[in-house]
Amino acid sequence: MLSGAGAMIVREAGSTLILITQPDHAALARRIMERWTDEDLVRSPRRRDILHAVEHHDDGWIDVDRAPIVDDATGALLNFITAPIAVRQGIWPRGVGLLASRPYAAALVAQHALHVYRRYREEPAWSAFFAEMESLRAHHLRGAEPATLDVLLSDYRWLRAGDILSLAFCNGWSEVQHDERGGSAHLLGDRLVLTPDPFGGAAVPLAVPGRELPNAPFASPAAAEHAYAGAPATTLTGVAAGA
Repeated sequence: MLSGAGAMIVREAGSTLILITQPDHAALARRIMERWTDEDLVRSPRRRDILHAVEHHDDGWIDVDRAPIVDDATGALLNFITAPIAVRQGIWPRGVGLLASRPYAAALVAQHALHVYRRYREEPAWSAFFAEMESLRAHHLRGAEPATLDVLLSDYRWLRAGDILSLAFCNGWSEVQHDERGGSAHLLGDRLVLTPDPFGGAAVPLAVPGRELPNAPFASPAAAEHAYAGAPATTLTGVAAGA
């Protein structure tokens, strides 16, 4: 049985855990993409909406991320990957709805949901989710005419690039990450090394806030929530740059 509320990024750091909310990760993703020098993004007439989608693609997690989720069987904290299906599915219609006043951004976030969970497309428990997200994508795309689905799918690579780069840094993933632009990134200590260089030779500072909790089981969801509420703040810092 699972209890609690939020499914944050949970990064192990020895005897502590660093918890980072999804909206804070998304804000970092935007700061990365603002420094992107690719002409297709820099000169895009949709750049403002693309960056808005990058920054707000995880707003559906805002209410969910007010406290950690605890696995009642083990006392361990669950993250955005291991959270219950109902949580992972439920945040996306809510997040897309929060972007209704920016229909192209809303459509991009609907596409993001379809992309990140694509491995579940053939599973019956996910069929209604995919149908709903495709419907929302089509609805908001109509509100963003003359943009087409092909244009949206092309622009989506910028959202995905920002997302995967920020996730790699926030989670401390040491494995090489690949993105839809055909590039790669490798986190070496606190340095995110990108190939090819998308920043025109610049070094982009990275910083994301978090809270430190003990790396130990929690007796109950209430105990985890209490610990999180009083947890000391911390900031992960680093740099992103070309190889």
